[in-house]
Parts: sequence; C-alpha cells; structure tokens
Amino acid sequence: MTEMVYGTVPVRSSDPILPRWWQTIDRWSLTAILMLFGIGILLGLAASPPLAAKNGLAPFHYVQRQMLFGGMALVVMMITSMMAPSMVRRLGVLGFLGAFVALVMLPVLGTDFGKGAIRWYSLGFASVQPAEFLKPGFVVIAAWLMSASQEINGPPGRLYSFIIAITVVGFLVMQPDFGQASLVLFGWGVMYFVAGAPMFLMLSMAGLVVFGGMFAYNNSEHFARRIDGFLSADIDPTTQMGYATNAIQEGGFFGVGVGEGQVKWSLPDAHTDFIVAVAAEEYGLVLVLIIIALYMVITVRSLLRLMKERDTFIRLAGTGLACMFGVQAMINMGVAVRLLPAKGMTLPFVSYGGSSLIAGGIAVGMLLAFTRTRPQGEIIDHFARRGH
Repeated sequence: MTEMVYGTVPVRSSDPILPRWWQTIDRWSLTAILMLFGIGILLGLAASPPLAAKNGLAPFHYVQRQMLFGGMALVVMMITSMMAPSMVRRLGVLGFLGAFVALVMLPVLGTDFGKGAIRWYSLGFASVQPAEFLKPGFVVIAAWLMSASQEINGPPGRLYSFIIAITVVGFLVMQPDFGQASLVLFGWGVMYFVAGAPMFLMLSMAGLVVFGGMFAYNNSEHFARRIDGFLSADIDPTTQMGYATNAIQEGGFFGVGVGEGQVKWSLPDAHTDFIVAVAAEEYGLVLVLIIIALYMVITVRSLLRLMKERDTFIRLAGTGLACMFGVQAMINMGVAVRLLPAKGMTLPFVSYGGSSLIAGGIAVGMLLAFTRTRPQGEIIDHFARRGH
C-alpha cells in the first residue's frame, strides 16, 4: 500500500527481479485486474449452471474451466509484466506473426460452432480464437513501426502499419467479425493520433470508416440485421437484446438477489457477451458501477503513467493497449444496455472464454510492463533540455 499512498519507491537495477517488479508495478491497476477476475468468477457461478445443465454437464463445469483459464491468464500476465519493453516487443512481433497465420488459415481449418462466423479452431478439449491473440501483437508491431518512422532516416513505418491494419481488418471482415475489425482499426487510429497524425488524415479515416459501414450494411445480411435491430424503436422480448434489457430493468439499484435472476435461463450467451445483464439483474446497478469504475482505474491510470514516458515505442504501444482494453469493455457493456449494436465481444477478465482470458492476460501484462516506473525523469524535462 506504500506506493498507493506515497508514490513509487526508487529501485536499483541490481535488485532481484521480484522486488524490483513489485516496487515498479502499478499496484492500483493490478488490484483492479484481480478484482475483475474475482467478479468474473462470482458472475460465472450465477450465469453458467443453466448452460451446463442444458449440455448435460456438472453444474459448475464452466466455472471450473473459467478458473483454470483465468489462472493461466494471471500467470501469463504476471510473467509478461516482468519483462523489459524490448522483450515485450519481441514477444508481440512473434505473437502477431503466429496469430496472423492462424487468422489467414481460418477459412480452411476453422469452424463456426454453428454461429455463422468462422472464428475458431476446435482442439477438441477447447477452442482457440486467433483474433483475440492478434490484437496485442498488432498493437506492438504497429507501435514499433510508428516509432521507427520518427527516427532520422527511419522507414515509412506509419504507412507500413496502415497496410498491416487494413490487411488484418480485411481478414476479420471476411469471417465476418466486424466488432474485432472495428477494435483493431480503433487501436491503430489512437496510436496514429498520438504519434502526430495530421487532422485531415484523421478526418479522412473517419470518413473511410463511415463508407465501410455503409458498404457492409448494403452487402452483409448479418451486419444489416444487427443494425436494423439496434435502430428499431421496438425490442423483441424474445431476442437476446430483449432478455438483457428486461433483466437490467428488473435488477434496479440493488438487484433481485443472489441466484434469483432469470435471464441466465433465457440468454444463450449470458456467461459471455451479456454477462453484465446477469450482474445487473442479480446484484443491481451497484455492481455494474463497480465494474465500470475498475475498468476506468486501469485505463485512466495507465494513460496517466504513459504521459510521463519518454520512449516513443512504449508510449504508443501502451496507449494502444490501454485504449483497446477500455473500449472493448465499453462496447460489451454498451451492447447490453442497447447503446450500441449487438457484437460478439467479451468483457475482459469477466466473461467466460479461454481465448479471451489468456489473450487478455497477455495484453494487460504488456500494459503493466509498459507502465512500470523507470528511472528516466519526466518527459517535460527531456523537452526542456532539448530546447536549450
């Protein structure tokens, strides 16, 4: 608690890795992540038994799997957060290349599990979604290219990063997975903006996104159906959105009580995409506000710490990871309360899912590694010295 009250304790590079890690890590963000994982287990106990009963499994089968995958995610997160930024960059580049190859091969070797979108590889005992692992690697490689472009005689890294982003988005749209495609494009846009993109270019990108949305609406029945459902004034009570809306209304401020919610028996994705509806119904607005506050703590504190960072690569990669993390949570909760069209996107560290949990552990581990305190001085001092 010392760092939370008095600030980070100075640390010597010769100290053992664990004490050095503990003294330089952002403990507020680490605590918020652990609390989100605990809330995910709590909500899994409420949301997953109906699905287990439907599939003829033990009542807490999915909770046990969530604890297993979540434990793996936390271990991966801790190990990644102890790495130096240069090692994180190597991990990100290699991870991106592997995930991208897996993404390209999805139409041939992947499966849709009856959901109409080929996004997974079936391993028998589990499934893997390459897009989840692609995101942190993409952020790292895009940040690396953008930072290299700012060096003297550096490569046209911004152009290369844009080509990679468009290529990745194209393969995601082919699945189709418009939610992850939008998230990847958003992450690239945020990093490009921080890297100093001209406003004209950013406005052009916004126009391109609007044009892409119109094209998808006119050429994709899946996309058009979701947009029409979102824009409709009436909500079909027998749809996932209808069940979620009713559950949130029933929950009120304090909820209907632990185990008393009914939405988990009606929603097929109550344990994943609509986990917030279960939280709102059984625990009320109070728990939902706590969840929102935890995501805000992680995102805002990370951005504040990155504002002091002098290394361009660390600043860009950390910003991309923090913003994608916060926006993914916002999208998931926004869908549940009908502020956004329905998307197949999990709530980080809370929703059930092996790929999303482990990939989330990697992404947050990278973010914690980038936001660790380093003996570098304030960035404003760096610019002040350059001005003399």
